[in-house]
Amino acid sequence: MARSAGSSRAEGDRITVTGAATSGAQRHYRALESLYASAPVNALFSSRLEITGEGTARITFDITEEVYHAAGAAHGTIYFKMLDDAGFYAANTFVTDRFLLTTSFNLHFTKPVRVGEVVAEGRWVSGRKRVFVAESRLVDAEGDEIGRGTGTFMRSHIPLSSLPGYVTNP
Repeated sequence: MARSAGSSRAEGDRITVTGAATSGAQRHYRALESLYASAPVNALFSSRLEITGEGTARITFDITEEVYHAAGAAHGTIYFKMLDDAGFYAANTFVTDRFLLTTSFNLHFTKPVRVGEVVAEGRWVSGRKRVFVAESRLVDAEGDEIGRGTGTFMRSHIPLSSLPGYVTNP
């Protein structure tokens, strides 16, 4: 990931951000990426979150046969997890003090996916105070959209700073 001023390096589960031009927003984005990487559920998936800017997020992940349903394609839980996470992190770029919670999520399956890389792209749609709406889509290795979703997220009472994976300053 290119940075015009400053650099980032991993130190165990922590992210160190350096450089005078590193903004508060950039520190928040890197801390959200660290939070994603630290979540125990994400150890089950080969995936990586990238906050690409305000209101946007991208998760790259690999589909393997281990997540197949009985008919030989990825189970819908994989679609939901990656779409929900992409929308959640896109929305959470606007909230620097609290963890968001998913309150609803509408999902549309458009194509089965088998083995290969898939990208979940999340994009904030509306809301900046208490409730946020984000859309997300899944794109397979051929560039085809395989799923789409819309989620509603709201502020929780959980401070981001209280979560061990959310690291803004080591």
